[in-house]
Amino acid sequence: MTQRWLITGSSRGLGRALVEAALEAGHRVVATARDPSQLNDVVARYGEAVRAVALDVTDPVAADAAVREAVAAFGGLDVLVNNAGYGNVNSVEDTPLDDFRRQIETNLFGTIIMTKAAIALMREQRSGHFIQFSSVGGRVGAPGRAPYSAAKWGVEGFSEVLAQEMALIGVRVTIIEPGGFRTDFAGASTSLAEGRAEYDAVVGKAARMQREYDGRQPGDPARAARAILQVAAMDAPPLRLALGSDAVSVIERVEHARLDELARWRELSVSTDFPA
Repeated sequence: MTQRWLITGSSRGLGRALVEAALEAGHRVVATARDPSQLNDVVARYGEAVRAVALDVTDPVAADAAVREAVAAFGGLDVLVNNAGYGNVNSVEDTPLDDFRRQIETNLFGTIIMTKAAIALMREQRSGHFIQFSSVGGRVGAPGRAPYSAAKWGVEGFSEVLAQEMALIGVRVTIIEPGGFRTDFAGASTSLAEGRAEYDAVVGKAARMQREYDGRQPGDPARAARAILQVAAMDAPPLRLALGSDAVSVIERVEHARLDELARWRELSVSTDFPA
């Protein structure tokens, strides 16, 4: 079935791969980017099936306009993909508050703003699917990435609540949790600071690993896009979908450790109730 998509952060990386996969599958797409001229080649190739729209996801007026473009061009919106985001590497101490705010504004508030821009339309349609990009760093605190992890953990909590509300009106929600993919995310898109010696074992290590990792990540963006297309076609999609063997391994290890910790401290935890 042909679907109408709106994808944020479409100019490169997983967003770009998803735009191309959706168009190749016969869907219609509003592809958004801060600079939509970066999508000229996609427009030239797919013509009327795609609209390239300028969008800063932190701007509610622009978010509303992007949703209206989907309605004007394609008559509605079936899938909103909140993909736009970025994350720098630095220690908590050395990350300026303005950098915290910018990363949280884009990664968390951008998702909230775009979601709210589309909810009323999907409620009226009684159908739709929000695909919210989190990260393995939204399940596991990512060393050196406090603002990014704070934002992505926020995306996870926001989207869990959203899913319960949307279920009442026939709208689905899926949280995507990618591991390492061969995109620009680990390259020029990221500011990497090894920082001071006191945090080198965590922050410096993360910065060095990311430089060495760039171009060697296990994840294939084209395969990720195909997996997301598959999820978007499901009547009962998962609430969460980890992408990549590295994401699955890390999440499995950490979730087991959390359950072990919960069990170890259970007696102290329940001791805070009023006596029976």
